[in-house]
This record gives sequence, C-alpha cells and structure tokens, in this order.
Amino acid sequence: MNERKRMYSDGRPYYSLNAWLKDTFGRKIYKLALDGGMTCPNRDGTLGTGGCIFCSHGGSGDFAEPRHTSVTEQINAAKASVHRKMKETETQSEEGRYIAYFQSYTNTYAPVSYLRPLFTEAIRHPEIAALSIGTRPDCMPDEVISLLKELNTIKPVWVELGLQTIHEETAKIIRRGYPLPVFSDTVRQLKSAGLTVIVHVILGLPGESREDMLATVHWLASFSPAIDGIKLQMLHILNQESSLMEIVKLIGSDVLPDDQKLILEIARVIRLGFLQQNAFHKDDTCVPLKKQFRMMETILYLYGKCRALISMGMPMSVLKEEKIFERIIAMKYDVPNDKPELFDAYKKQIDDFYQAVMERNA
Repeated sequence: MNERKRMYSDGRPYYSLNAWLKDTFGRKIYKLALDGGMTCPNRDGTLGTGGCIFCSHGGSGDFAEPRHTSVTEQINAAKASVHRKMKETETQSEEGRYIAYFQSYTNTYAPVSYLRPLFTEAIRHPEIAALSIGTRPDCMPDEVISLLKELNTIKPVWVELGLQTIHEETAKIIRRGYPLPVFSDTVRQLKSAGLTVIVHVILGLPGESREDMLATVHWLASFSPAIDGIKLQMLHILNQESSLMEIVKLIGSDVLPDDQKLILEIARVIRLGFLQQNAFHKDDTCVPLKKQFRMMETILYLYGKCRALISMGMPMSVLKEEKIFERIIAMKYDVPNDKPELFDAYKKQIDDFYQAVMERNA
C-alpha cells in the first residue's frame, strides 16, 4: 500500500512560507523590503571590495526603499507599493499585516547603538507583525544576538543567513568570505537565543553537480538544532558573467563573441527574473519551491535553445529582436504561485522563438 503524502494547509506536500504565515498569523502577510543603510565586509575592504559574485550592486536589496528616509517613512512607502497588488478586502485591516525585512547588504554590520533604534522603530510599528534581518553569519557578535533576543520578546525576529553552499571550494569561487564552522556556530547561538533562522541556498553554483547541491540540502535538513526554513535561489553562469564584465568595462561589449554575449544576457535574466525578489509583489514576496524549480527549468531551457542558435551562426542581435528574454524575466510576475502548469506555455514560447529565428534566418 502506498503511503499517503502529508499535505499542508495550502495543499502542498511541503510547508511553504505562505502556509506557515497564514497558520501563524491567520491571514496573508506581506514582506516590506527596507534599507538599513549598512554595507558589507565583502565590499568595504575588510574581506574584499567586489562582494559575493551573486550579489547585485544594491546588495541584493534592489527593491528596498531608499535609506535617505526614516524606517517609518520606508514602511509607508513600501505599503503603498504593496497596496497596488492587494485585494480591497485585504486593506481593510492593516494591523499586523506586514514583515519588516531589512534586505540590502549586511544588516547587522553596525554597532548596537546604531541597530537598536533602527530595529526598534520597525518592530514597534503597529502594522508590523515580525522583523526579518538579512545578514552574514560572520557579522553576528554576542551583543547583536542579545539585542535580537530582546526584540524577540516584543514580536518575532527572524535572521536570514546567506550560506549558499556547504562546499568550501565553491565558497572560495563565489567569494563568500567565511568557513562553514562560522555558519554552524552562529546558527547554534541564534537558536539558543530563541530566534528563528532561515538559510539562503543557491542551486547551480559554478562546478557543483546535482549531488553537491543535494548534499547541501541534506546537511541543512539534518542540522541540529533544526533550522526553521530554507530559501532556494539559482546561479549557473554568473561567475562567467563576472569575468566578462571586466572585459566589457575596459573595451566594451561589442568585441565579445556571440556565445559570451549570450552568457551576459542569460545572467541578466537570472538576476532580474529569478534572484532579485520583489517584496512588494503578492506572488514574488514568497515563491513556492515548485514554482522556483519551474522558473529554473525555463531559464535553462531558454539558454539551451539560444546556445544551439548561436552555434549555428545566429547573432545575438537577431535573438534579442524577438523579446523572448523580457518575457522570461516577467514570468515570475505573470505566473501565479498556485498555477505552475502555466510554465508549459513558456516552453512553447521558447520553441516558437527558436523556430521563428530559424525560419527568418535560414
């Protein structure tokens, strides 16, 4: 007899963030991306200056509100963006509707005297249900953990740590800047303080096989004390993009062969269409695992078809005439989280794009 799979409140066989939030708070909760005005030891020269290879110029917080305004002003501006995506019935009661998400750069990379008023203003806002802080495990001194433990008595505090991989060789390639034991020690300290820990993992890092990626996931699944959540992201060719951009800065992109121009274009699709999260969007603020995998499959399918066309002598200028790259970037908004079957239509669009290029340039 087949064992019946466990299904959660949203009908999925895994516990998604959306389901957990509804079970915990009894309603739909939205993340508001905020900017704490900090930098990162991988950018200010302490560890490096270029940042991790997957991080955007905005410190992975490209949708966050600008720091030149106060936390309360940022929250109000972010709410206005979210309201455009919410149903009218959802805006009738604002109290406890949002998560204050400090997303840009490393949001514990400052003294407690700076962090306390910043986080306190956010967590005491009546419309904030929880505080979420994106940071690095090597930027969690004891006094900061004590502060977060104190704030956790007011409202829930989450710490989102960028691990990306358990493999040290890969960590060097992506310029992560800290060894695995630092992550392990920090997680244990955070859990001992009663804090919620969410770990960011990137699939498809340079040189990693499917087995390497599964090893990272299995290691996290068996970690003790248990972590509270995993956020999966994808990176496949951004390391190549990093090297190519150095050439582009010196002599421009026109000199690159078309296969390298394709790498830059697909890297742009990955950054904008997959890695960058828009916390103001009702679907993109929390994307189910199944949708993430379908998005990854679609981008890689496009890359494969484009490589085939380039190998047959089609120039990138011709490929970009079809606007297929922009359509794939927009799919995370255009495909609702509960309708992953719609990704089949994108595969057909890519096939149609491939056939159209072939016919017009035969």
